[in-house]
Amino acid sequence: MRVLFATYADKTHFLPMVPLAWALRSAGHDVRVATQPALVAAVTETGLPVVPVGRDSRLWSVLERRPELFAEATKGVPGAPYDAPVRSPGEVTMDYLVEGYTGAVRWWHRMLNDPMIDELVDFALAWRPDLIVWETNTYAGSIAAKVLGCAHGRLMWSIDYFGGTRNLFLNLREAGAGDEVTDPLATWLGSRLRPFGLDFSEDLVTGQFTVDHLPASLRMSTGQPVLPMRYIPYNGRASEPGWLAGPPSKPRVGLTLGVSGVHQFGDYPVDVQGLLDALAELDVEVVATVPDAERAKLRRIPGNVSVFPFVPLHALAPTCTAVIHHAGPGTICSVALSGIPHLALPDVYDEPFLAARLAEHGAGLAIPAAEATGPLVRDALRRLLTESSFRAGAARLREEILAMPTPNELVATLEELAAGRDAVATA
Repeated sequence: MRVLFATYADKTHFLPMVPLAWALRSAGHDVRVATQPALVAAVTETGLPVVPVGRDSRLWSVLERRPELFAEATKGVPGAPYDAPVRSPGEVTMDYLVEGYTGAVRWWHRMLNDPMIDELVDFALAWRPDLIVWETNTYAGSIAAKVLGCAHGRLMWSIDYFGGTRNLFLNLREAGAGDEVTDPLATWLGSRLRPFGLDFSEDLVTGQFTVDHLPASLRMSTGQPVLPMRYIPYNGRASEPGWLAGPPSKPRVGLTLGVSGVHQFGDYPVDVQGLLDALAELDVEVVATVPDAERAKLRRIPGNVSVFPFVPLHALAPTCTAVIHHAGPGTICSVALSGIPHLALPDVYDEPFLAARLAEHGAGLAIPAAEATGPLVRDALRRLLTESSFRAGAARLREEILAMPTPNELVATLEELAAGRDAVATA
């Protein structure tokens, strides 16, 4: 069969697609990735065939010139209305959701998707894929599938704020809280289908199914049909340093705070220098991955700390006794596969939810980034290193992930879906 992966130009959202795309290709299926020109080089590096469609979004350049718009577009976690699933029920009103959807359509969905919809549809009509798998914000993919009439679904890169928010909206409307209200997301998506004589349907928002690599204990339950898929670490090209092959002389602790904070906000939400100074008081070896620009801000590097701009986490984590991180979904899954405890320092977006779930599962501890002083982090790490319950919780989480179907094992299910057979469970 022919399978089309569709994503707007965001590398961190595309990379989780790669293991499944290669599993399909290795099974003999014809695979293409359709994306905006800015991501073509990154897709090419994976060895997957890529089709440039449309033009690049102006979203990020607009927000760089007018940063106040970023604050407007990212109210809450990760931005109204998509923080609704983690708000208290009394805060989630129909007015709140409609206002949030209005802003999200204006500042996110249209700016990301409109530049690529027409050419993606044209390519789909010419190539005739049997299945389209789309990044969860790339509604251009669901529009193309609707026009073509083929099977389609989302591939998550994080928790499903989007499906959770949609369910809240639909439930409120069904309960009579907004019978006559506008639906900004449906209005926009419907307007892009009318030229083809088609109308809006809910699968345009959440797909016919959702591929999710988070284990059930970390996943946000939304009632959407879910295809669990084991997380396979992939971050593009990587060179593993030789020193990782040998055992550390003392307990090794990894420290990684991701790239999103620096990329979007210009700085980390925690005092890295304070963390390193406090960790110097423990009899451990700290391996910290810090971009060169952030390393230049450090005033000193303690003797038990090694700082690198990048070390592949899937190679570093198995050599560690614990990892301190920002609770990004890819980072959590990479560490969880090693069965070691987590010390999460969450800040925004999906991080607080995931960090809380880690702690509830007993696989680690969580300290909000705004509260993460050096002494607090040091004391929490000491607990992870000395209390066996955290390693037991981390081992349970690892086993849960390993029990999930691999991308290779998911191929047969996708073949059935493309053939029109129902093979999805609701979670």
